[in-house]
Amino acid sequence: MDQRLILVTLLIKLGVAAAVASALVRSKVFKNHLFRENRSLKQKLYLVLFTAFPFAMGVLVRCSVHNFLAADLSFEAAVLIGVIAGPFSGGVAGALMSLPSLLHGEFLNAPFNVLAGLLAGFLGNLASDRELIWTFTPFVDLSIYRWIRRHVQKPRLDWQTGFFLVIILLSFIHIELGRAFPRYIFALENPQWAVKLAIYATNVMCIAIPLKIFNNVRIERKLEEQERALLQARLEALQSQINPHFLFNTLNSISSLVRRDPDSARDLIVKLASILRRLLQKTDAYVPLRDELEFIDDYLDIEVVRFGRDKLNVVKELDPASLEVLVPCMVLQPLVENSIKHGLAPKIAGGSIHLRSHIEGDHLTIEVEDDGVGMGSVNLLEPPTGIGGGTGIGMANVFERLKVLYGQAASIQIDSRSGEGTLVQLRIPIVQAEVIGNK
Repeated sequence: MDQRLILVTLLIKLGVAAAVASALVRSKVFKNHLFRENRSLKQKLYLVLFTAFPFAMGVLVRCSVHNFLAADLSFEAAVLIGVIAGPFSGGVAGALMSLPSLLHGEFLNAPFNVLAGLLAGFLGNLASDRELIWTFTPFVDLSIYRWIRRHVQKPRLDWQTGFFLVIILLSFIHIELGRAFPRYIFALENPQWAVKLAIYATNVMCIAIPLKIFNNVRIERKLEEQERALLQARLEALQSQINPHFLFNTLNSISSLVRRDPDSARDLIVKLASILRRLLQKTDAYVPLRDELEFIDDYLDIEVVRFGRDKLNVVKELDPASLEVLVPCMVLQPLVENSIKHGLAPKIAGGSIHLRSHIEGDHLTIEVEDDGVGMGSVNLLEPPTGIGGGTGIGMANVFERLKVLYGQAASIQIDSRSGEGTLVQLRIPIVQAEVIGNK
């Protein structure tokens, strides 16, 4: 075969290998099957079909279009699938990708590709760590240098070097079969030693380049999973700060009632037990607004006992459509607590709390308003450092949780007038349940 044609073909093969690998890894289904540690038979077949189909089409193109030899990467693909998914997958993929060449009269392609897939699969099973497969380098000089560096004092054959030598051995057998039986098996072959070296190097690169592409996506996927885990841990940490804050204030209320009003103290303990039971049962980051309001009712029942029914009045103006919207768990309790603690508690005559909710486009607006002593005009664009002379930990946590969950899509605004009261407006985007389930 002409030397220049082979060299051009080898360059195109590298591009085809990278293009097919990049296209495959864009599929979510393919990625799910590719990066599984343990696969069922059905999942192995899905992975084989996903991967073998485009390479089988390449074989068909090579058999149908004269001189477009670079489309055929069936040997390299069989090794690739085998080392990733095991001998069964490698063997089946080798057979499927060889079907077009069988129809073309190349009867040795199928058994060789099946053998290559099986051998690569068995070798993949021998890897002590799956990272050795994913980090296999396409650069021959690095493989040799790494082997020399690791084993200069205690020579031994590591897995990656063994895999490299197996690819070279299979390539040698492939080329020799192609030279001996050119009608029955397809293989690029040229007597020039430099061209043969280029063929060997290309075979290695056509296996290692897809592995590199897959590994990059695998690393990105791991980073996303770690980011989600970190986000969940951060939310749980913020919520754990809110719950003891609420518990501390409630226990103070019970303590103040134990001697002067034991019956009310017992009622408070029962209600507190109910609240704690719900807190222990709530593991979701989001709950329907209806559930959040039921939690607030229990909390306000405690506060009504503490303040007296004549000093704490609760008014609700809730849009029924808003009650099923998902909101962050425990997001309203700190707002109500601040209204009572910093708005109504300092007011001798007590007052009222208004709870409102309504939908505006794709956002839910929740308002908590009191007619207490107020605290001056505030527009909360940054995390609060203190409200009404308190620590502001509850409001700060609400702000932080909203920032983590929604970014800039959520906002908190406070409008307070001294002596007239405070309005806290919470505006969050409406998120569908299936979207939350994928987070």
